[in-house]
Amino acid sequence: MKQLTMGLTKTEKFSDRQNEIALFAKVFGHPARVAILQHLFKINSCVCGDLVDEIGLAQPTISQHLKELKNIGLIKGNIEGTSVCYCIDYNKWSKMKEIVQEFLNQDLMEPNNCC
Repeated sequence: MKQLTMGLTKTEKFSDRQNEIALFAKVFGHPARVAILQHLFKINSCVCGDLVDEIGLAQPTISQHLKELKNIGLIKGNIEGTSVCYCIDYNKWSKMKEIVQEFLNQDLMEPNNCC
């Protein structure tokens, strides 16, 4: 996975898995990206431009959020005529779910003997 800088934090100090989890968290950190993903799941097909009406944000803003989702691999895009059509990348989505679920379930592995 491509390493992205995260502010002043030096990502190379952290494992690839830690950086990957942080990137997934970042992409879910904006409600517009969550709304885009929900819409793509709801229609269960590619979308070619009706996201502006669906999400209610300006086209440049939607494009930036689509770029973020595509950079992390959760969506993929195909050029059809003069527009780019987007859909969920189900393979990457499944892999992301495994990684995040493993992270979130780590408290189930050992009982907490703290305080």
